[in-house]
Amino acid sequence: MKRKLLILTSIILSIILIFCALFVFIKVIPDAKKQKEWQRQVEAYRTAKINQYKQENLKYQDYEVDVAFLGDSLTDGYDVAKYYPQYLVANRGIGGDTTFDLEKRLKVSAYDLKPKVLTMLIGANNFATMFDNYENILIGIKENLPNTKVVLLSLTSMGGEHWGKNNQKACYNNVKIKLLAEKYGFTFVDLYTPLFDLSIGEIKPEYTTDGGHLTAKGYEILTATITPTLEQLL
Repeated sequence: MKRKLLILTSIILSIILIFCALFVFIKVIPDAKKQKEWQRQVEAYRTAKINQYKQENLKYQDYEVDVAFLGDSLTDGYDVAKYYPQYLVANRGIGGDTTFDLEKRLKVSAYDLKPKVLTMLIGANNFATMFDNYENILIGIKENLPNTKVVLLSLTSMGGEHWGKNNQKACYNNVKIKLLAEKYGFTFVDLYTPLFDLSIGEIKPEYTTDGGHLTAKGYEILTATITPTLEQLL
């Protein structure tokens, strides 16, 4: 009797395991396909933006552009022409970029443009690995743009279920960004604090669309924070 019970239990467990495996297989395959398709779209978008920047570079003489804004989606979605009408500006942000993606396109996005001032906001898409090559980016900028004034922008504060957990990492990484700015003689601007709401421990809700990206009000805060530095440098 006990032997039959053990056999029956074993069969039931085997069936459960098979169903679990099938569930995982059924779920993972579509997810993998979605991930692959998403990555394809990101790469296509990145290629299109780089080609756009190549064409835009042809319009400018060396050091004609007052400020070039280098970064990821926060920069890509930043209407810099609207917020800085007093300057000739160029947006060199690409949504989804990590520090590694940005390093690969420095020639097109910065070196060939030769702006008077270059701001850089990058790292939100690869918190854990951003310093694997962040300093390499700074070295490249220093060597290739000796006459350009560089402004390193801190990571912004974040919020919500997905992004809010990154605030502590952002604070830690911002300290390292500030130290690197001092090391290379660059200017550091803190964007984290002006957006942060101390009462809730994350970015002020009215400044963000999803916890990680900014609303128009959020960009107004960014502009008000960055402008005094640009006025000093230009």
